[in-house]
Amino acid sequence: MSKIMKKTNKINYYKFPDKHGRFGKFGGRFVAETLMPLLLDVEKKYKEVRRSKKFKRELSYYFKNYIGRPSPLYFAKRISKEIGDVKVYFKRDELNHTGAHKINNCVGQVLLAKKMGKKRIVAETGAGQHGLATATVCALFNLKCVVYMGALDIKRQAPNVFKMKLLGAEIIPVKSGTSTLKDAMNEALRDWVSNVKDTFYVIGTVAGPHPYPMMVRDFQSIIGIEAKKQILKVEKRLPDYLVACIGGGSNALGLFYPFLNNEDVNIIGIEAGGKGINSKMHAASLSRGKPGFLHGNYTYLLQNEEGQITDAHSISAGLDYPGIGPEHSWLKETGRVNYFSATDKEALNAFKICSKLEGIIPALEPSHALSYLLKNSKKFKKNQIIIMNMCGRGDKDIFSISDSLGIKFRI
Repeated sequence: MSKIMKKTNKINYYKFPDKHGRFGKFGGRFVAETLMPLLLDVEKKYKEVRRSKKFKRELSYYFKNYIGRPSPLYFAKRISKEIGDVKVYFKRDELNHTGAHKINNCVGQVLLAKKMGKKRIVAETGAGQHGLATATVCALFNLKCVVYMGALDIKRQAPNVFKMKLLGAEIIPVKSGTSTLKDAMNEALRDWVSNVKDTFYVIGTVAGPHPYPMMVRDFQSIIGIEAKKQILKVEKRLPDYLVACIGGGSNALGLFYPFLNNEDVNIIGIEAGGKGINSKMHAASLSRGKPGFLHGNYTYLLQNEEGQITDAHSISAGLDYPGIGPEHSWLKETGRVNYFSATDKEALNAFKICSKLEGIIPALEPSHALSYLLKNSKKFKKNQIIIMNMCGRGDKDIFSISDSLGIKFRI
């Protein structure tokens, strides 16, 4: 057993966060007084429903019959040969309704909002997948939906913007700051404070003030719960590695969480390296950031010497965030998960390889995770088993990818 595993052996990862919403020193609830009653109300109601058999049955019904779960665990034979004598399995959450993992959390949170008597939903989105999933579930339950989206992301995620409007959502462009996910989240929080009585804020990742990191992780952990059952059935043992991309970190924690106490499973998260982590054009907060406060929690952030948040960059709108979920910060410091990065160029290369070898067109987000496997093939031993979270499909990225590849493509 490695030194890292000896160190983590003393931690029961299922006992966190603590009652204060902390993962070690990370997380918490650092918000204005006007927000505190709202968060306490959400936490109280969530504690009730997470123990409710009726709520669990309702959630399970929509997971199975609306989202299409369980998602398949697919043996990617040609990708496996490309890497070497290993077995790479894709956890195919891109086959979910709306094309990504995001809807798992949206169904859970919107059901919670209904239990709280809310009639209006606000959300933020970067790549558009969370916004699309939120708009979809709001249409299902006849709730008003308002989505805040950076003006830059609206341009590069046109297919998802069209779908959200088709579903009846109101899209509000955010032009402040870098006009991306961070700024959209700021505006969504402001809206929530201004419309307390009838509005519920659906956060799309494992960030923000407590209880959101815990809630989102819990709803997304269906990914890892299914993957564990599936790999034991087909291989009769647990995988050697789990790999997933990291933006805010919801798809990764969804896969990782059910395996955290399985010490022989190596876990790897891949951040967006942009133009390179030694440049100023990346979104690798764990690799190049330091702890600070953003969006109501204490976590690793991209910031300057004065503590001001610096701009993030990624070709992937879903990874273009200057922070990370607090549980990931804690997992980095405990040594349970190792974090690396992949550049825009490497992700594009993995995107093309996956499309040609497996007939699966991935989103740019999981393309970052796949690029790690492709460029580090010599690190893996013969017959090792790897599960990679294929957390989204590439429909949404066709315009930005075609522009990056120099191919003229517009409908």
